[in-house]
Amino acid sequence: MSGVPAGSAGAPTRPLMAYQYVVLRCVPRADREEFLNVGVVLYCQAGDFLGTAWHCDRERLTAFSAGLDVDQVCASLRFAEAVSAGDERGGAASRHPVGQRFGFLKAPKSTVVQPGPVHGGLTADPAAELRRLLACLVT
Repeated sequence: MSGVPAGSAGAPTRPLMAYQYVVLRCVPRADREEFLNVGVVLYCQAGDFLGTAWHCDRERLTAFSAGLDVDQVCASLRFAEAVSAGDERGGAASRHPVGQRFGFLKAPKSTVVQPGPVHGGLTADPAAELRRLLACLVT
């Protein structure tokens, strides 16, 4: 029975689509190789989806790195969110096609917010998967 999970009452399921994601990390001091996960960027070509979800726990970040400019971390995360959404707040990068915007967001940068390695998976609902990854990896 294609498209119907075992044990279901015959309800059709949506097809699974491949996706890629990176975890956004706050890296206050690269020389110490320490970081905290603060966000996730998920790209699903088949679903024409690119989304960024983030959570900035001010107390935790300040305890992690005294003197860290948490407002700047949040601004960097809002920028990534704007690029994902194709919003003008993301500047020139937000005007590119979805795949190129993901390429921009997954590229290493020498800032306090850096992407981790690219991972992949399968999902029927990219937006729900983004929320799940945020809950598992960040909050």
